[in-house]
Amino acid sequence: MQRFKRLCAYFSAFLVGLFTIFNGFPAEVKASSDSSLANNSNVPIIEFISLDVPYESKDAWLNAEKGSWAPWLENQRGFLGRQLFWNPRKEEALLLISWQSREQWKSIKQSELDVVQELFEDLAREGTGNKTGNPFPIRYEGELFPQ
Repeated sequence: MQRFKRLCAYFSAFLVGLFTIFNGFPAEVKASSDSSLANNSNVPIIEFISLDVPYESKDAWLNAEKGSWAPWLENQRGFLGRQLFWNPRKEEALLLISWQSREQWKSIKQSELDVVQELFEDLAREGTGNKTGNPFPIRYEGELFPQ
């Protein structure tokens, strides 16, 4: 388990390097060239999400994450850890969430995710002063398999 966490940390650092070099992930990027990995639900996986996070709202985003997703994720079966990054030039956040297996990640009910997302958006609106909508919309989301 420790070895996997260490590998996830190295892999995450590699992704951040790519993120910096190429200014983010293009929508066409493939998580893996081996489609059999996507069908194997028992391999470790990293969920990644890219969000719009304006410079002036970065603290509101971090507080909303801390008050919603962070505590909820800590109680999920198979959750290994999470890293948050922010690119000030692009005003974009990158979230890397490590899971013990795709099966454990995907077994979470959509209704549970919706409740946490609603809490996140409530906290985000409170922090930004927005009255409606999600102040931090998703740009891209995907999954990555360690190679």
